[in-house]
Amino acid sequence: MADVNTIRAAAGARAADIDAGLRAHMNKVYGTMSIGMLITFAAAWALSGLAVTTDPSAASAQIGPDKYLTGLGYALYASPLKWVVMFAPLAFVFGFGAAINRMSAATAQTVFYAFAAVMGVSISSIFLVFTGYSIAQVFLITSIAFAGLSLWGYTTKKDISGWGSFLIMGVIGLIVASIVNIFLASSALMFAISAIGVLIFAGLTAYDTQKIKTEYLAHAHHGDTEWLGKAAIMGALNLYLDFINMFMLLLQLFGNRE
Repeated sequence: MADVNTIRAAAGARAADIDAGLRAHMNKVYGTMSIGMLITFAAAWALSGLAVTTDPSAASAQIGPDKYLTGLGYALYASPLKWVVMFAPLAFVFGFGAAINRMSAATAQTVFYAFAAVMGVSISSIFLVFTGYSIAQVFLITSIAFAGLSLWGYTTKKDISGWGSFLIMGVIGLIVASIVNIFLASSALMFAISAIGVLIFAGLTAYDTQKIKTEYLAHAHHGDTEWLGKAAIMGALNLYLDFINMFMLLLQLFGNRE
């Protein structure tokens, strides 16, 4: 009986250690993601301030009443460089995903923060297109929706791993449709992309949260701290992308334009 009690006590202690480790792992995921979000919006806000002026003598192009693009703003938003700015985050995230296994956890974290800054440059035009109030309003809506979806993905007993392939196919379809619409400039297609995209990234938020949890539980007993560190960063990257994309799509649907 003593041996059985000892085994049960050891199993209980091990389970408690895994639970504590999971909480620490998820805290790192959300903490890293949150810092990335702060970097993104700080970079976007700062750059948009440098891109616009009210002084006609320092302007390269007029974009509204008493509002002009500076030389930097023209280069980023009106010259061929805008295509580099637009697609840089996509190229960055593919490169990051391919190279992370060769990086240390510390290097991967630094690269993630660099990516967050690049994303800030890419989305900085929202401060020129939409009112500040609507940006804040949509950000709050996105935050509430993201928190609810992520909490559900973490706590649900339902296995939603089967959603992955369908959601990824949906993302690929969205990317293709968005590239096509750059040339078509169809408002109806843009509305459809935004509405469907919100649903896809809502699903991905729950799916990615559950995946982060299950991957930790599957590898926790190995005690590989380097793997766990990089897994937390990749989890933060996935949830960050879910949030950013959901925010941008909701902004297209509900944002008030300048």
